Amino acid sequence: MTHWEAAVLGIIQGLTEFLPVSSSGHLELGKSLFGLSDVDLTFSVLVHGATACSTLVVFRKDIAQLIVGVFNGKAENAQKSRVYVGWLAASAVPAAVIAFTLRDVLEEAFINQPQRVGYMLCVTALILFLSERMRASARLLNLPRSVAIGLAQAMAIIPGISRSGSTIGMAIALGISREEAARFSFLMALPVILGATLLEVLDLIQEPAPAGGSMEWSAYLLGAITAFISGWWACRWMIRWVKSARLNAFAVYCLIAGVVTIVIL
Repeated sequence: MTHWEAAVLGIIQGLTEFLPVSSSGHLELGKSLFGLSDVDLTFSVLVHGATACSTLVVFRKDIAQLIVGVFNGKAENAQKSRVYVGWLAASAVPAAVIAFTLRDVLEEAFINQPQRVGYMLCVTALILFLSERMRASARLLNLPRSVAIGLAQAMAIIPGISRSGSTIGMAIALGISREEAARFSFLMALPVILGATLLEVLDLIQEPAPAGGSMEWSAYLLGAITAFISGWWACRWMIRWVKSARLNAFAVYCLIAGVVTIVIL
């Protein structure tokens, strides 16, 4: 992997983790365009870890408030913080179940299969399109709705299905405010991203690391840096976008990208 390829793949990972266009799907497309049969686990661990760090930076105040609320029983918002953390934990369960049972099968099914990714991008376009048209009346977040959003997140283990698109779309369809939909979507992504990184670390421990010199490691580091910067920017930008705009533009993009992928790749 060259420095250029590592930098571009890092940008793709960071941007598409938070934009509703599927990071796993775009990484597969990026690998196909560069002619890379696979991206080794070391690089995958680094860019996923960098993306998780960008989430921590963007939501550092929210995370700090939740932690203080959970452990400070005298605080007025203690109960709210504990309930909210419980909702986040419940939303992560479906994705965890799918990851531990079907992760390897799904990854094998989509490796070097860009056309399949293209079809799933079209599915993401449909999800985004319908979410704006099926929106319920204004409702507050609760446990059943958190689990429903978590089920939407579990779908995103399939390359081409957007995690942020599925979760924000589901939240909007359920009547959750746009601002809360974005906030909950990105906070619930944190344990999923960290969990995915942990699984990759375990795989890395079980498999021998590829031999590489300083050039290879500097490329890995460049990929991690670009993933962090692009992830930080995309997360902040997407929060502002969801507050004031619809998801239709991303639906059109995913549809075009999916059709082009199916036809050309």
